[in-house]
Amino acid sequence: MTLRLLYNEIRLGVQQLCDTLGYPQTEFDISEASRPEFGDVSCNVGFLLAKALKKKPFDIAQTLAQEYNKNLGTYVSEVSAHASGYLNFVANYAQLVPNVIHASLGSDYGTVDLGKNSKMVIEHTSVNPNKALHVGHVRNIIIGDTIARILHKASYDTSVLNYVDDSGLQVADIIVGFKYGGYSDKAPEGQKFDHYCGDVVYVKITEKYETDKQLVELRSHVLKELEEGTSEIARFGDEITRRVLEEQLKTCWRLGVTYDCLNFESQIVRSKLWFQAFEKMKSMGITTLELEGKNAGCWIIKAESEDDKVL
Repeated sequence: MTLRLLYNEIRLGVQQLCDTLGYPQTEFDISEASRPEFGDVSCNVGFLLAKALKKKPFDIAQTLAQEYNKNLGTYVSEVSAHASGYLNFVANYAQLVPNVIHASLGSDYGTVDLGKNSKMVIEHTSVNPNKALHVGHVRNIIIGDTIARILHKASYDTSVLNYVDDSGLQVADIIVGFKYGGYSDKAPEGQKFDHYCGDVVYVKITEKYETDKQLVELRSHVLKELEEGTSEIARFGDEITRRVLEEQLKTCWRLGVTYDCLNFESQIVRSKLWFQAFEKMKSMGITTLELEGKNAGCWIIKAESEDDKVL
């Protein structure tokens, strides 16, 4: 809708001028100008009429520009003919912008039935719940939310997912920090819990790994406990990651971003769903066991091309 108002007015205006001047009807293009100094919109009608009128494209464009400037309409402020033969238009933004804003307030703004209510799943955000969101995360969140909104307006049945990786090494690190590193599981006054976990506990405990190898061993133990999900460590890990996730989601909500489903990796791992999926992948020939070479002993998925490989 943003440029459609302008494009539609220009197309109609050029068609009417061609009829008034007795020019033959032709299917011309209206498109964004290739360079800012050419204006906002360009039209190739001069080229298409040159053969029939036995005139140079510039001469035709100049005649049309002179006539169009006599009655600019609502959304055009200036028309000119370029030496190349294009007819160039400058938008009247004082009129165009308010109308676009008014149109965008309607509930059906941007709606188009492309998806035919077919299902579409969009996964975005998916940040480890051991720290606050940084600007890179926010960039991905905005991109994901924008795609979801566009698909929804295009009549897709959209579901937005946030995959919460709450059983990986980064989560194990902050649990080690709280349980064995001497850090309190209460953030200092005035500091958000997600900032405290990422900026203090995670950073400091990873520094301690360099000098305290026992902490490295404890991390492996904590990671195993998180995956199994039956111990006090696992319960504590669930509590901590939910608290961090809550703060992360508050940031998302302030951006106007919401989700239809939160997928917790810990629940997927503990449900043994992976083993079922893995057996199915093997039975379908999707993954195979390498017996020799650098990947010997590894289950791999064959890449179709070099660009598809993940090393």
